[in-house]
Amino acid sequence: MDGFKKLDIGVAPVEEKNVDKTAQKPQRRKKWFAIVLVLLVVLGLFSFFGVVLPGQALYADFQTTIKSAQEASQAVKSQDIEQASEKFRQVEKDLAKVEESLGRMVWMKHIPFAGLYIADLEHIVKGAVAGVQAAEITADTVIPYADLLGLKGKSTFVSGSADQRIQTAVETLDKVTPKIGEIGDKVAIVGSELDQIDPNRYPEKLGSVVIRSRLKSVKDIFAQTAQLFVQAQPLLKRLPDILGTKGSRTYLVLFQNDAELRATGGFMTAYALFNIDKGKMKVLKADDIYKLDESKKTAPSPPKPILTYHVGVTKYQLRDSNLSPDYVVSMNEFESLVKSTGADLPTFDGIITVDTHVLASAIKILGEFNVYGRSFSAENDPRCDCPKAVYELEDYSTRPVAYVREDRKDIIGVLLYQIMQRALGVSPSQYWGKLFQTLLTEAREKHVLFYFHDEEAQKGIEAVGFAGRIVPFDGDYLHINNVNFAGAKSNIFVKHDVKQEIAIEANGTVKKTVTILYKNPSPASNCNLEAGQLCLNGILRNWVRVYVPQGAKLVEFTGSEVSPVVYDELGKTVFEGFLKVNPQGQSEVKITYTLATPFKKGEKYPLLIQKQPGTDGYSYSLFLNGREVEKFVLNEDKKLLINT
Repeated sequence: MDGFKKLDIGVAPVEEKNVDKTAQKPQRRKKWFAIVLVLLVVLGLFSFFGVVLPGQALYADFQTTIKSAQEASQAVKSQDIEQASEKFRQVEKDLAKVEESLGRMVWMKHIPFAGLYIADLEHIVKGAVAGVQAAEITADTVIPYADLLGLKGKSTFVSGSADQRIQTAVETLDKVTPKIGEIGDKVAIVGSELDQIDPNRYPEKLGSVVIRSRLKSVKDIFAQTAQLFVQAQPLLKRLPDILGTKGSRTYLVLFQNDAELRATGGFMTAYALFNIDKGKMKVLKADDIYKLDESKKTAPSPPKPILTYHVGVTKYQLRDSNLSPDYVVSMNEFESLVKSTGADLPTFDGIITVDTHVLASAIKILGEFNVYGRSFSAENDPRCDCPKAVYELEDYSTRPVAYVREDRKDIIGVLLYQIMQRALGVSPSQYWGKLFQTLLTEAREKHVLFYFHDEEAQKGIEAVGFAGRIVPFDGDYLHINNVNFAGAKSNIFVKHDVKQEIAIEANGTVKKTVTILYKNPSPASNCNLEAGQLCLNGILRNWVRVYVPQGAKLVEFTGSEVSPVVYDELGKTVFEGFLKVNPQGQSEVKITYTLATPFKKGEKYPLLIQKQPGTDGYSYSLFLNGREVEKFVLNEDKKLLINT
């Protein structure tokens, strides 16, 4: 445009300077090096103060806790209940320090991968705290009863007669039962914490230390223990009533002679009725079971097994009614027969059975007894290779004599009565603890069996395995039941070897062979009645039943003198036969069958073997696909998980 001067608004050119770019690179490197160094220092300090130091403290606290726990465990093993209680409290204090140290590392839970293990540590510690608290409550609850249970400690029942002391103890049980709920709550917490730990995210081994399988084992064992405690709670809570705190209770004691083996442990040969009222016990009656049978107003025909296998028995007797291997089923049959025949037996609240093993164990603790001029001791008698008390019982009750001897078997009732009198007539610290602990062992090994009419108490006694039940099981199962029908007392002499061979085929089919070898190494007794000799070792007439998982198919049964019978009973399939075993001879039964359920490859093989009550020392060997995996003596029920 005219009159306007053109303006130059362009950017002035920048004057270029000579820049040495090679000189800038070291400066940048120094800058980045400084930044990285600072980060490393910060990270190092953070790791040192946030991980290393807390980790060291946590490790040290864990070591201290482990030491305290070992001391507590040792106190428990030595049965010093007061010291155990103190040690449990120390363990709880040490665990509190572990929790504090772990709390400094809790921030790591938000770190992927590592956080899972920190969370597991938290669950372990919380579970351990609850477990120790449960142990403390248990110990504190038991301390007042220390001498009654055979434990070291200052019992509060230290004055008065033995009867008064046990009566005081029983009367205080009502104060104990609320503690059972507290213990149960703590046990539930432990279970809840352990449930949140997944053993599969851990390596099988860390160096030489087994990790994964041990974690699984701990979880499984605790789960079983916790379940057992929960199931046994009804029994524990009903214990005061069972011992007569709110009203007297009467129990029937049946003596089973395991020298003449029957389904539930032995031939029922004598009985006693005893009453318990606020812990005070007295025997109401003790007699020969033959007398009880004679009191029946009617005598029904016996069931098929007796007609088939017994000798010369045409009437159904109480002494032969324990035909079922399930103790409760047999006792229900016994009671039904009492009611239907009008036998002279007062009302009772439960039945307890004991065998000769229990008598010998009690006599070993209480000392020798003299009954009817005979000495009953626990010493071994070479005439039967059994306790002298057992031989004397058999000699008195079964040897033929030239005169009429009334009450031939009441000697057992008299002996039972004297045992109870001696046990109750002394200071608790002298015998009661040993007797209580022996009773637990005898019950676990099925030489003592319990059946209560109280439903809750019965549920509890079944939960702890003291009721002689044939139980359901998810896996392979075996129960061998032998019954001596008129074979003298030969079970004293006959030895049993059981071999199980398990073959798992490619398609998962399980084929089993069970071989039972019966051996009688001893010479025969003179069983001629005119000779007047004691007939102990004769020809064993043995009715054998093998209980296996339901649905199993029999392939072959050899060694039976009769055609084998197959049927279902008690939730199992049964293979039944009959054989004889001569003195200084042997017989063998071999049974081959297939299971209904195929085995899943890669899993462990589950097997439950249930022991027959009244038996002792049977030898078992177990083979899987041709290799021997275990050999043992079956003294109680045994559960196995076999690696395949």
